[in-house]
Amino acid sequence: MSDCLFCKISAGDIAADIVYQDDDCVAFRDISPKAPVHLLVIPHKHIENLYDLREEDAALMSRILLTLPKIARQQGLDQGFRTVTNTGTGGGQEVFHLHFHLLGGGSLHPI
Repeated sequence: MSDCLFCKISAGDIAADIVYQDDDCVAFRDISPKAPVHLLVIPHKHIENLYDLREEDAALMSRILLTLPKIARQQGLDQGFRTVTNTGTGGGQEVFHLHFHLLGGGSLHPI
């Protein structure tokens, strides 16, 4: 999508503090961190949110989920991490490109 902020980051049109990238996804530091390590992990493919996942996205989502702990370990989060994804305005979604918040690096309060 031409007006999607995260699509522009994925394409390299907008600068971000990228910490990981592969053929499926890119991970970058959140500009308003809620933990010592707060990354956003997004698929390169534009998917608005979990409501918009299709059967053909199953392999992509599996690869991204398997990549999250790899990214966490690279960031030194050996004691654990949290992942969160917000879906829709009622779920707190602000940027309408599917993304996972990867948080850690300190004691996180239970949800």
